[in-house]
Amino acid sequence: MRAVVLSGGGARGAYEAGALSYVLGLAARRPGPWADIVSGTSVGALTGALLAAHIDTPLDARTTLDAVWDDLELERVLRIGGEQILGLRRLILGGAKPAGLFDPRPLARIVGGGIPWPRITEHVAAGRLGALTITATHVPTGRPTVFLQRRSDLAHPRATPKRNTLTDTTITLDHTLASAAIPLLFPPVRIGGDLYCDGGLRQNTPLDPAVRLGARDVLIIALATSKEPIPLASDRYPSAAFLLGKVLDAFLLDHITSDVDELRRINRFLADGAATYGDDFCARMAERAQRASSVAFVPVREALVQPSENIGAIAASHVARLRRQARRFTPMYALLSLIDTGEAEGSDLASYLLFDRQYTRELVALGKHDAAANASAIEAFLDR
Repeated sequence: MRAVVLSGGGARGAYEAGALSYVLGLAARRPGPWADIVSGTSVGALTGALLAAHIDTPLDARTTLDAVWDDLELERVLRIGGEQILGLRRLILGGAKPAGLFDPRPLARIVGGGIPWPRITEHVAAGRLGALTITATHVPTGRPTVFLQRRSDLAHPRATPKRNTLTDTTITLDHTLASAAIPLLFPPVRIGGDLYCDGGLRQNTPLDPAVRLGARDVLIIALATSKEPIPLASDRYPSAAFLLGKVLDAFLLDHITSDVDELRRINRFLADGAATYGDDFCARMAERAQRASSVAFVPVREALVQPSENIGAIAASHVARLRRQARRFTPMYALLSLIDTGEAEGSDLASYLLFDRQYTRELVALGKHDAAANASAIEAFLDR
């Protein structure tokens, strides 16, 4: 089975949309649904739900994705109203109601409004989609929760990591907004009486749910650049905004490196075992795992698309532009002043928050370029 795996990163999701736009164009040339499993976290959860709803109509998915990221205004998405100002005390000290620095409703309308949610259930029931998984973090325990909507004949994973909770459900807008609720920036979302927030804190690249559901070919759209980070001058102590950007990198981006490395290590181990002990090595290992009621190691082929340019550097140039344009002594000017650290050539914090059309258009173009550079791997994924 084929799975598309989508990681998180706030406004960096525009890169994901650009890469998928290229993929969906190739998928439209092939008959039938192009993926069996869609697995998403954070902004990748919103994108994943859209793909699942249009799994049989990739051009519709591409049109919607392009429209979402092509018409964003920072002040319309990151809105600070009276409710947020009054909730600052709860944000710092806690309270009976969830609070966040920004109002989540504009983002819900912009992204969630373009998803025909009943179609996900229709595709699962008709067998066009095997499963949709959305990962969020359970606030009371800090454990990852994987919300799973699956086809009836697709076996529930027999074993999951002890730190994970896997819940069968019907995926809704609330599940995706919970997965995308970056702590402090957006309020956690209540589902079934419990609070959930950004799934990227513990499982930003949700490879594990896809593989345990039976995926043997995975297309991973990552939001972490393969280039070295831009260094800070050694004679300066960083600001809180600079450090917060690095914290978000650690939470939301660094998982992809370890997850893909682990996937490749397992593949090399299985290939070495087959070369040493014979072609039936993997089958014998699987039989032994089945007798022990554990999960078998299996080869998983991956196609990886990730940014060829430093997205933090792209964000920094757009923050400087917007700051020059903004009226002084307004909330938006204050926000731009906060995230424009001026301490390096990049701005990691801004790269997550800059829901501005000129910035997102540049990321979409970069995503399309990088996907095209990996066309052979993507086509091999689609043809298997």
